[in-house]
Amino acid sequence: MALLSINELTTYRWTFEQDVLNYAEAGFKAIGIWRQKLCDFGEEKGVELLQESGLAVSNLLWAGGFTGSDGRSYRDSIADAIEAVELAGMLRCPCLVVYSGGRSGHTHNHARRLLSGAISELAPAAAEHGVTLAIEPMHPGCSAEWTFLNTIDDALELIRKSDAKHVKLAFDTYHFGGDPEIVGRLEQLAPEVAIVHLGDGKVEPDGEQNRCTPGLGKIPLADIVAALARGGYAGYYDVEIIGEEIEGADYAGLLKDCKTACDTLLA
Repeated sequence: MALLSINELTTYRWTFEQDVLNYAEAGFKAIGIWRQKLCDFGEEKGVELLQESGLAVSNLLWAGGFTGSDGRSYRDSIADAIEAVELAGMLRCPCLVVYSGGRSGHTHNHARRLLSGAISELAPAAAEHGVTLAIEPMHPGCSAEWTFLNTIDDALELIRKSDAKHVKLAFDTYHFGGDPEIVGRLEQLAPEVAIVHLGDGKVEPDGEQNRCTPGLGKIPLADIVAALARGGYAGYYDVEIIGEEIEGADYAGLLKDCKTACDTLLA
């Protein structure tokens, strides 16, 4: 059975407390947590609020930046990622989303070595806390600040070389759902997917991400969900909608629209 979640990036302007209370009221059973919001609210208070709300945690965003593209050193990024793994364990969250960081002037091979080394260092901690590292590639049209992994195959190569049970793929429908070959591949890829970020788009990513409510764009979400189901994927579909069209949205109405669309999609 497909599991539905909604990500805090979707309601960017709300606080962590507003997110939790409104998601639960809207009928969602799980939340994708943005670390910054939880940190601002307070981690211990956040755990208590989640327990009171009954919301499960589908995934935690994010750790990474191992290439130094965000200004941190490699060691600082590793230390931060270990803290994120521990937090995910405390939240009983099944996976932590990991972004490599942009290439940041490195050769592609060196950037890959940095990410591979980071995965090797983090995998034991992930196993200890029962957390899967979900490596997320992104469409090249909007990935420069986040990751040098621009295809599913780029990510899968690193995941498979890591040879760790707690390292899998974060698949985002907005980034790769428009690939005409993706539906045909997903049944086979399903066992390697840790989390699906569910977003639609009216145009191909170019610069800033501009997502829309599932069903209002051109991505074949129903075919994607069906292919993953055939492959045995039984994890969360985490609604992640950001962009210019969403910035000024009425969040209460947006939650209602997303819930209605996704209940139909995942039925």
